[in-house]
Amino acid sequence: MNEPARPINEYRGSIGAEPERREPVFNLPAIVIAIIGACVAIHLVRVYLLTQAQDVWLLVRTAFIPVRYWAIYAGELPLDIYAFTTPLSYAFLHGGFAHLIINMVWLAAFGSPLANRLGVMRFALFFAATALAAVALHYVLHPLDAAPLVGASGAISGMMGAAARFSFRIDRSHGKPAFDGAPLPFRDVLRSRSTMTFLGVWMIINLVTGVVGFAPGVENQIAWEAHIGGFLAGFLGIRLFDRKGP
Repeated sequence: MNEPARPINEYRGSIGAEPERREPVFNLPAIVIAIIGACVAIHLVRVYLLTQAQDVWLLVRTAFIPVRYWAIYAGELPLDIYAFTTPLSYAFLHGGFAHLIINMVWLAAFGSPLANRLGVMRFALFFAATALAAVALHYVLHPLDAAPLVGASGAISGMMGAAARFSFRIDRSHGKPAFDGAPLPFRDVLRSRSTMTFLGVWMIINLVTGVVGFAPGVENQIAWEAHIGGFLAGFLGIRLFDRKGP
C-alpha cells in the first residue's frame, strides 16, 4: 500500500536538523545545590546533633539579632566578628522543617534560572547582597528587636524581584534559557498584568504574614520587612549583577 508523501519540511526536521532541545524540568545549578545542601545540613545538625543549649549558643553567633548593634554602641557588648558575619550567616538557618522545605522549593524555582543566567560568582554575590538588604530594612524598622532573624526568605525574595524584571519569562522550548533577554524597563514591568498580579498577591501574603503571624515554620522566622528589603534589592539591582554583553 502506498503511503502519502509527507512534506519535505517533515523529513528535514528528522534527518537534516538537530533535534529540538528542551530544558530539563529539574535543572539545578551547582551553586543552588550547594546553598540548599548547606541549609539542609545545618538544620539537621541543629535538630539531631546539638543540645538545646548548644543550639542557643549557635543562634547567638549566627542569627541576625538587631539589638546586638545597639548593645555594642552602648558599650554593653564588645565589637566581635559575629557583628559582621551574622548579616549573612542568618540566611542559612531556619526555624523549622516547614520553613526550610518551603524556602528550598522557592530557592530551586527562582534561583535556578537566575543562577544559570548570572553564573556562579555573580549569583553568589546577588544572594549575599539581597540577604544584606533584607536585614538592613528590618534593622532600620526594628533596631531594638531581640528576636533572632533566620531564613533565606530575604534572598529568595530578591530572586523574585529579579524574576519580575524578566516578567517571569520561562521558555523551555527551542533550547532558550529561562529569563532570556535583557531585564525589562520598570515601565514595561508595571504594564505587565500577570507580573503585577503576582507581585500584588505576594505583597498581600507578606503583609498578612507579618500582621497576623500565620507563616511557615514555628519560631524565629524572618520578618516580612526583610522580604520587602530583599525584593527591592533584587528588583532594582539585577542589572548590577547581570552578565555584560548581549
